[in-house]
Amino acid sequence: MDVAALAPPKLLLAAARNIEDGGSLTVVASALVDTGSAADTLIHEELKSTGNAELRLDRASADRRTYPAVDIRPSGTRREELLVPPAELTRLRGLRAALSTLDRQAALARLLGELRATPDNRRFLTRLA
Repeated sequence: MDVAALAPPKLLLAAARNIEDGGSLTVVASALVDTGSAADTLIHEELKSTGNAELRLDRASADRRTYPAVDIRPSGTRREELLVPPAELTRLRGLRAALSTLDRQAALARLLGELRATPDNRRFLTRLA
């Protein structure tokens, strides 16, 4: 596959950053990965740099009917320090470090359990302190 063939979709995905007079545009794209296909891997690697967040789904969690079936480790927002106050960012990074010691399903189960025990994100992050 010629990498130049991916230029048009890269431009489309990058358009969210180039709105006339400011503002933003949310573009949601999906890619099938870990298929063993060199072309799929190339497409994913070339296009993922255009995004500012990645949400990786986990088939094993979905098979167990755990939803949202998210693989926490590779999922996240790039440049989260621009979106989250410093105190919350410290707690969030601590949570990620703690969850990274668990396997995927255990990490997701723990995160979902903690989230269900609090009424909103602010209280959730406060509990982590």
